[in-house]
Amino acid sequence: MNFSESFKLSGLLCRFSPDGKYLASCAQYRLVVRDVKTLQILQLYTCLDQIQHIEWSADSLFILCAMYRRGLVQVWSLEQPEWHCKIDEGSAGLVASCWSPDGRHILNTTEFHLRITVWSLCTKSVSYIKYPKACQQGVTFTRDGRYLALAERRDCRDYVSIFVCSDWQLLRHFDTDTQDLTGIEWAPNGCVLAAWDTCLEYKILLYSLDGRLLSAYCAYEWSLGIKSVSWSPSSQFLAIGSYDGKVRLLNHVTWKMITEFGHPAAINNPKTVVYKEAEKIPQLGHLSFPPPRAMAGALSASESKYNVPNAVWIWDIQKLKLFVVLEHMSAVRSFQWDPQQPRLAICTGGSKVYLWSPAGCVSVQVPGEGDFPVLGLCWHLSGDSLALLSKEHFCLCFLEPTKEGLGTACGLQDGHA
Repeated sequence: MNFSESFKLSGLLCRFSPDGKYLASCAQYRLVVRDVKTLQILQLYTCLDQIQHIEWSADSLFILCAMYRRGLVQVWSLEQPEWHCKIDEGSAGLVASCWSPDGRHILNTTEFHLRITVWSLCTKSVSYIKYPKACQQGVTFTRDGRYLALAERRDCRDYVSIFVCSDWQLLRHFDTDTQDLTGIEWAPNGCVLAAWDTCLEYKILLYSLDGRLLSAYCAYEWSLGIKSVSWSPSSQFLAIGSYDGKVRLLNHVTWKMITEFGHPAAINNPKTVVYKEAEKIPQLGHLSFPPPRAMAGALSASESKYNVPNAVWIWDIQKLKLFVVLEHMSAVRSFQWDPQQPRLAICTGGSKVYLWSPAGCVSVQVPGEGDFPVLGLCWHLSGDSLALLSKEHFCLCFLEPTKEGLGTACGLQDGHA
């Protein structure tokens, strides 16, 4: 494992391009685009104010920079550096900005969620979508980019509208049986839309593309309900994280629960592997994983207790059982799956990065002068490198190819969850 030098960063704004060729990062009001292989600067753009959000277009030809405080979006072209676009929402303000899947339209959400403005880079035309709801996740595109689902609130009721992205025409409009719709998300295959209610009401609804209600699920009543929702890549499972500390798995045939995974305060199953971080003084603070056989036996035979925010749980979806638990000394800040193999990267806000795979687990000290608290992670699509983000700097971590990579955790990956 090798590390690059560190570069300046602000707002944890560091993104690989979808094609994997470029790396964009922000330092205050400057946008820097580097070549991934050499880390040489290819383009340096200067924005009108401090950048608060960046996003690549799907074809990696454009990148948008949003400055919410100024109500501005600036768009830059990699092929034509002299070309650029500025979108000013004026007095309407700006709270969110994103690309459409075709990479030629930008969707801006105005303050107070009064409307969504769709700007075309090709025709310079403008379309308006009214009544967007201010909720946790109110906009979702199908993976093929054909449809947009939008959560709406009008006349004190919740609705979902489905638009065709080619011309932004309304395809379907239906109300949802929710008290306060909190989020919506398409299944990866684009056939089913999940919509879930406020945490005060445990309810998740499954709709078809034509707006038919396929199923509704409620695990319990009179207590805080749904906390997070995630589809499996195959669209065969829907994972629901709940405030009772359990993850419930629904199947795509009957939409009934097939199993639930708990987070007990103690693990008694001798077959469950528990990796526990421990302080070690010698040489760069490396941990030896997997532990010696005698130590592993002692860990699994004894009862293990730990602080839940410090632990990452990994389940085997094929066998529907707990696979491994990773316990850290500090609360987990972020974790990300390798896009190419079952390998999980974890950070806890300290100067180490943690990697797990079915072969074992390792922690690595980030080298360099001074402290480098790792607050965020970002994988390259090849899985060969990893961007490590701190408050004011970032660096790249290069991983050597292995036969068995050094995985998923309430996101789903085929085989594990």
